Amino acid sequence: MASIVERLKKSKFRSQFRLEKEDYVYIGKTGLTTIKTHAYDFIRRRLAPREPRNDGKQTPYKGHPIFKAQHATATCCRGCLSKWYKIEKKRELKAQEIDMIVSVIMNWIETHEQVHRGTSNTRRD
Repeated sequence: MASIVERLKKSKFRSQFRLEKEDYVYIGKTGLTTIKTHAYDFIRRRLAPREPRNDGKQTPYKGHPIFKAQHATATCCRGCLSKWYKIEKKRELKAQEIDMIVSVIMNWIETHEQVHRGTSNTRRD
């Protein structure tokens, strides 16, 4: 997993994603526990099915911190999961894969939130 994170950091496209002020406000108001619940919900509904609806276009670029994290971590569609994590398409995601995807997303959010918290006070759960 560490090698994938390092490769993602080197990707010009993946490394351009950042959380904005409104994302930090949302995280502060909502809390990381609820954000993680949202991540599980999004992954189960948008990525876990055998043939996700609108695959390749199901994850918006804005609107929720999870969406930005998905693009930054290449967990936004089944094509990216296949390319970056070697998770085959055309089958339902396993529970352990969903857990891994949520872990990667939350790690990215928490890392960015901690850096931001170094300059402001953001509520954490």
